[in-house]
Amino acid sequence: MGRAEMRKAAQKKGKGGRGAAAAAAGPGKKRFIDYPRFGKTGVRRWLPSWKQWLSGFLLVFGCFVGLVFYMYQTTQVPNVNDLVKDQNTIYYWADGTEMVRKGETNRQIVELKDISPNLQNAVIAAENQDFRNDNGIDPKGMLRAVYNMAKGGETQGASTITQQYVKNAYLSQEQTLSRKVKEFFITLKINQVKGKDEILTGYLNTSWFGRGANGAQAAAQAYYGVDAKDLNLCQSAMLAGLLKGAAYYDPTNPANKDRAQGRWSWILDNMVKIKAVTPEERAKCATFPEPVQRKVSSNMNGEISYLVDTANRYVTSKDPSITQQVIDKGGLKIYTTFEKDKVDALKKAVDDVKAGALDPQKRPDNDKFVQFASASMRPGDGALVAIYGGDGVENGHFDNNAEATGVQVGSTFKPFVLATAMQVGVQTAKDDSGKPKRINADSRYLADDLSEIRKPDGSLVIGDDGKPYRQKNEDASKHGYVSLRQAMQFSYNVPFVQLNQDVGGQNVADMAVQMGIKKESLADPKTPTFPLGTSTISPIRMATAYGTLAASGKETEPYSVTKVEVNGIEKPGFTKPQPKQALEAPVADNVTDVLVNVAKNGTGSKSKELGRPVAGKTGTTDQNKSAWWVGYTPQLVTSVAMWREDPNNHVRLSLNGTGGKESIHGGDIPTDIFTRYMKVALANEKKLDFPAPTAIGSEVDSSGAPVSPTATPTPTMTDTPSAPPTQAPTNQPPSNGGQPQPPQPSQGGGCVPGVDCPNPQPTQPPKTHPGPTSTCFLGLCPTQQPSSTPTDTTQTPTKPGKPTQSPSAVAGAQGG
Repeated sequence: MGRAEMRKAAQKKGKGGRGAAAAAAGPGKKRFIDYPRFGKTGVRRWLPSWKQWLSGFLLVFGCFVGLVFYMYQTTQVPNVNDLVKDQNTIYYWADGTEMVRKGETNRQIVELKDISPNLQNAVIAAENQDFRNDNGIDPKGMLRAVYNMAKGGETQGASTITQQYVKNAYLSQEQTLSRKVKEFFITLKINQVKGKDEILTGYLNTSWFGRGANGAQAAAQAYYGVDAKDLNLCQSAMLAGLLKGAAYYDPTNPANKDRAQGRWSWILDNMVKIKAVTPEERAKCATFPEPVQRKVSSNMNGEISYLVDTANRYVTSKDPSITQQVIDKGGLKIYTTFEKDKVDALKKAVDDVKAGALDPQKRPDNDKFVQFASASMRPGDGALVAIYGGDGVENGHFDNNAEATGVQVGSTFKPFVLATAMQVGVQTAKDDSGKPKRINADSRYLADDLSEIRKPDGSLVIGDDGKPYRQKNEDASKHGYVSLRQAMQFSYNVPFVQLNQDVGGQNVADMAVQMGIKKESLADPKTPTFPLGTSTISPIRMATAYGTLAASGKETEPYSVTKVEVNGIEKPGFTKPQPKQALEAPVADNVTDVLVNVAKNGTGSKSKELGRPVAGKTGTTDQNKSAWWVGYTPQLVTSVAMWREDPNNHVRLSLNGTGGKESIHGGDIPTDIFTRYMKVALANEKKLDFPAPTAIGSEVDSSGAPVSPTATPTPTMTDTPSAPPTQAPTNQPPSNGGQPQPPQPSQGGGCVPGVDCPNPQPTQPPKTHPGPTSTCFLGLCPTQQPSSTPTDTTQTPTKPGKPTQSPSAVAGAQGG
């Protein structure tokens, strides 16, 4: 009788039958593992006994101990001299030829006795106060790091100095879970086979301090021009602060200054806490030890350092595992989009204009500290082909101006307002579906200087002083109601401040972001002067946004790197960004048409020397502190910015008097640089026309505009987009030094209640018919010439973020 038959028989006998059956059956053949358990039924049959639980635990534990022992015994401790082998990071031009290689220098192994005790103690106070007594492992930190890596999160930094030393040893390898486990065993072994002094020596010789410095000796030379053994207490505390992240704590960067000083002070206090220094010694560090000027190898002169910086920024943003520390250690090949001939042409254009216009010896108070920045890219593709980042590191200029985000862009921002009005519509009028009405460039807005600005509901915008806010133009003329095409042509401020209110500042901000502007670089969209360029946007991002217009509304993120190899292995994630439709094509093409008129007949007329279709916009800011031109052809978009900045305190200075001119505007030097560069950059490319814009929107005039006999109520009708404004004077050749002159308002038709109209000129024909348009026929109105060239410079509110009302009703603005 088998076991199954005996069990069934026992169950039939009822209560007590199981014991009888078991007794009758006997123990049977003994199994090595009694599972499922004999003699048990139901759930108990599948539950292991305590002996089985204990056996299983001991087996797993034994295997784990064996595995740990095996890995511990087979783990090799790296030699410190092998960790700092010289390797190059090589950068390539777009055509695959080598641009520059860096990383082969600035590394030197020194003994602990050749490293100042001040730095040793500062590092311990900053990174691992229990270093002298711990076992080298921070269990909580390790578990946290493993957990984050296992779930695919960002890797965590090591906690102890011993762990950080091991991490330095494997910087060039992948940040994987298996590598983290191996680091754990290396740390255990190092703590057993090496003394604390040896570990500290290895750590200080392999740590990255920024400025391309790996190790204490290189850092001491890079920041203070002394050997590591000669570092004083104050200098040591500053260098120790860099270990947390040189990109955030290098005080050379003005944005890091406060953060660096705070950490420096905290480290000194910790040194007192661990009794490394006395309070009296700490008190001697009352002044922050400023680093010396950076020293850069000669192969990084000219624009090379800025090209490398731009490429590095892109690489580290696309792949977080490739930090600046990894790049500095070497072993990378970085293939860029930069074209050498265009980089050289852009630099030559800037240098030639500087040589001809600036004389710091003759005009030291006006021509010193002048900065230039530029970025050139292919619209629809996003590839950066050239940048101008500054005078070169050899001349003490280390900041990359092409990435600068502290310079206001002025009226180069106005096209974003117009694009929003064309795509989103104005809240002051509704279409048949009840949505904001989309407008076209023939819509007329009041352009009189010092005009009041109204909200969409008709109420006045109020300044800080409780009085109505009034917007100022560059000139004090009363231009009456002009089309938005004309307003852009002569860069009047008043129409765009009012249009921004009608559209909604937040809508304009959202549109700018869609077109490629970084949200964090935008000013407060609720301020009245927001549409006049109070935002501080980098030249690269301005080129990106205008590239969206050039590509018929397709925005493509800028990129400067096409391929990255780390130790011979290509990294994923560096494929070309794909374009997305940010603007409707008809909207983008109509804005382009308006900007073609700016380049042909307006403030950017100097760009006509390029000899091919070009569109763009000038920008000049409050107190003439910056001047811009952003222009494009169908093949290339280029932004050019100019400003003055005291390098000692990074304060913006006025451009008034620069180059011997009363003031500098975007249509002057920036447009000249653009034109010189584009002539060379496009020399081998055929002339292309912009897409012919299709009619969009309808003429939606601002409140108070007189009835125009040529206005068409049909929403889809518009004048030929490439035609100049309908008023006769805009078609006439400029008579003031080649600069275009703004038209004056028609008599009668340009008058609005509460605004004085200019007196009629004697040469004007008398009115023969009453009414607001008695002196106009089919849109042709007599004008008077203004006394100055319009350039729409503006003033900013005295309180940032709010409109300001002065007794003379002058309001803040930016211009161009």
